[in-house]
Amino acid sequence: MWTRHHKRRNTGRLIVPAVTALVLSYFGFHAYQGEYGLNAKAQLEQRVASLEAELEALRKARGKLEERAGLLSGDMIEQDMLDEQARRALNLSKENEIVIFYRSK
Repeated sequence: MWTRHHKRRNTGRLIVPAVTALVLSYFGFHAYQGEYGLNAKAQLEQRVASLEAELEALRKARGKLEERAGLLSGDMIEQDMLDEQARRALNLSKENEIVIFYRSK
């Protein structure tokens, strides 16, 4: 009667942990650096914060413009505002006035 003896190798025990480590490292890398990872989320939150600040500045500017436009419309028109807008549109001034030019922001 013949019997065969197989020598056990230690490499067989390392295959499953090695494959598992590779798969986990792959998914871990993409969870942090990927298109939808943690790093991309932080960049997106910074962009949202900057755009919200820009939106708030635009809302303030719009409020100022609406306030100035409100002075020219309605039942009672403010004479100073009407005079200022007419002079600016026609590029006129009175003889005794001093004109100071400035750059608007």
